[in-house]
Amino acid sequence: MSLINKAKAIALAPIHVLQLGTSAKSFLDHPLIGSQRLNQMGLHRARVRFADAMCRWRRRRLAKHVRSDWREAFDRDGFVVIENVVPAAEFRKLREAILHSEWPAREMRQGDAITRRIAIDTEMLQAAPDLRRFLARKDINALFHYVASFRITPLHYVQTIVSNLVGGGTDPQQVLHADSFHASMKAWLFLNPVAKEDGPFTYVRGSHRFTPKRLEWEHDRSLADPKSIDRLSARGSPRVDASGLTQMGLPAAEALALPENTLVVADTGGFHARGAAEKAGERVEIWSYARRNPFLPWLGGDPLSIPGIAEKRVGWLWSFRDRFEKTIGQPWQDVGRRRPMDDSPTD
Repeated sequence: MSLINKAKAIALAPIHVLQLGTSAKSFLDHPLIGSQRLNQMGLHRARVRFADAMCRWRRRRLAKHVRSDWREAFDRDGFVVIENVVPAAEFRKLREAILHSEWPAREMRQGDAITRRIAIDTEMLQAAPDLRRFLARKDINALFHYVASFRITPLHYVQTIVSNLVGGGTDPQQVLHADSFHASMKAWLFLNPVAKEDGPFTYVRGSHRFTPKRLEWEHDRSLADPKSIDRLSARGSPRVDASGLTQMGLPAAEALALPENTLVVADTGGFHARGAAEKAGERVEIWSYARRNPFLPWLGGDPLSIPGIAEKRVGWLWSFRDRFEKTIGQPWQDVGRRRPMDDSPTD
């Protein structure tokens, strides 16, 4: 290591130590998180255990606000499936307002799939009042908060998965993985039916629990050289195979073919994937996401969740990454105004 690099490492050391108390997760980019010596001593295992303990403590405080059947399903499986979640007449109007209009869109290609996202912002909420009412429902938000383990407002998008494109490689989202070493919330309200051949949401039931076997698996993977494993695992989103599931005493993954107007809310700290699509097509959904520093003891206090601000976050995030694209990258390319169901994705 050169003298300049040594000086840089010393200067950044306090920041790296502080980041251990955040959601930082990359074994490849963080000298402490990726340290095989520190992980042999139990650093990663300790972070996972502490994050899990804090999550369970926060959820106990949020549990009384959630419908008991939804809470029981989530506690057992790691996800909740709610069919006919929106009254039929409202769902038809919600779907029509979203699908029949053009909105500012972004796209990203991974393997043989293109993901198109449209921010659910003030413009869309004004144009689709039934969507606004759904996202404001107290019972739905109580479930979002419970799964996320925080009383925060998720980021909401209209998301389209354009699958099975010609000339693409393997979509990394089709490989079973956890998003991080701690709990996070994702939700899908399907605007059209999702059959098995359409690449449905896939989940390993019960994998959201950080059992002793899961902790041992986490410890074992933390000892690998981050430069010798796949890049997404090295960056903190671990991939798992059948032998890993067996090691943790978990069942095989289950693909959920579901009708339209079905809401799925899941803890993506559990193992999940996008099922492999057997044909070209489009899957359209309201997609919601919430993740916060897993070590925080409080439930709320997020200024970005304030109404009037929350609806603008996605636009701010995209603009920020556009401005600093050369430094931090911007995988989401601006493709102009598009309809969610548009069979001519930009490539």
